[in-house]
Amino acid sequence: MLYCGIDVAKLKHAVSMMDEKGQTVKAALTIPNTRLGFDQLHAELQALGQDVTVGLEATGHYWLALYDDLTRNHYPVIVLNPLQVAAYRKSGIRKLKSDTSDAVWIADYIRVANLPPSEQNLPVFLQLRELSRFRFRLTEQVGDLKRKLLTILDRVFPEYERQFSSVFLQASRAVLQQAVSAQEFADFNLQELAQLLAEASHGRFGLEKAEKIQAQARQSVGVGFLTDAVHLEMRCILAQLELLDSQRAEIDQAIEELMQQIPQHITSIPGIGPVTGAAILSEIGDIQRFETLDKLVAYAGIDATVYQTGQFEASEAHMSKRGSPYFRHALWLAATAAILHDPSLKAYYQKKRDEGKHHGTALGAVCHKLLARIFVVLKEKRAYVIR
Repeated sequence: MLYCGIDVAKLKHAVSMMDEKGQTVKAALTIPNTRLGFDQLHAELQALGQDVTVGLEATGHYWLALYDDLTRNHYPVIVLNPLQVAAYRKSGIRKLKSDTSDAVWIADYIRVANLPPSEQNLPVFLQLRELSRFRFRLTEQVGDLKRKLLTILDRVFPEYERQFSSVFLQASRAVLQQAVSAQEFADFNLQELAQLLAEASHGRFGLEKAEKIQAQARQSVGVGFLTDAVHLEMRCILAQLELLDSQRAEIDQAIEELMQQIPQHITSIPGIGPVTGAAILSEIGDIQRFETLDKLVAYAGIDATVYQTGQFEASEAHMSKRGSPYFRHALWLAATAAILHDPSLKAYYQKKRDEGKHHGTALGAVCHKLLARIFVVLKEKRAYVIR
């Protein structure tokens, strides 16, 4: 068996090849990140006349095209976390750092570590990660727009927010398309407002709600001279929210279809649905990278920081928030759902609250419990069993 290490970069890739004894079998070379460069690499590997395992770092997104080309040509490829190679490099005596030396370290690492090729489902996992992260960014945009909407209402009709359990209900959105400021609501025809509310809420709201809104509008302390400007702003914001909501629904559908293509048991855990499960799975990747639960907890960034110097040791520990923020966000959402749907986690959360813990601290403890379940389910490749 021969081992090929590739140091990935934006414009060119450094390549090194060695045998089972760690001896270089061919001088290091550099190939451009182009079709010609990939063909050159393929010719070099073919010329060796032996089985070759290829290792490369997951550097940004630049490794994806090379990985795709190598797997299409049926080479076993091991995708490495750059931190793994960096840690192995530190074990070396010589302090040498260059693209070609990095390629040597990668080849030597996959030789010594005897790692299996990356999972065949990796392309699906990468698609899930791409969609999950894009959905996360869309959700951030939705949150930003909602905050802007509330800011507008707070200036021109601050009493409006108390008229609905949520300003973003469909009935409320429909009304805000027609009127925004207190003055507009005060001048609105009562029967038309009642009919608009009834149609948008499917009969849940009607004349009584319309009367309450108008009564509040006539007593409002909202700013009147901003009416024309904020009306235009509101229509634009509501249109953007509608578009983003439809895009998220489309992404959710695509994620659910991808989740059906891979063997997975994470959604058997109460509180974890296809969308949240996809985010968690795609951020973890190969669970074999994590030897212990503690390492997975650290990667999620929900481990406690320790501050100690001399005789002083901090009495309060805070979440480190290292690792993947997307992973941590998805885990937080899963824990929030779990305390609603899992009796044992709900009781555990309440126990922490009864001890005087803040909501965030108690939920963080639930995240630990939930991550332990995820770790076992992924390691043992089996569905979660409720005991």
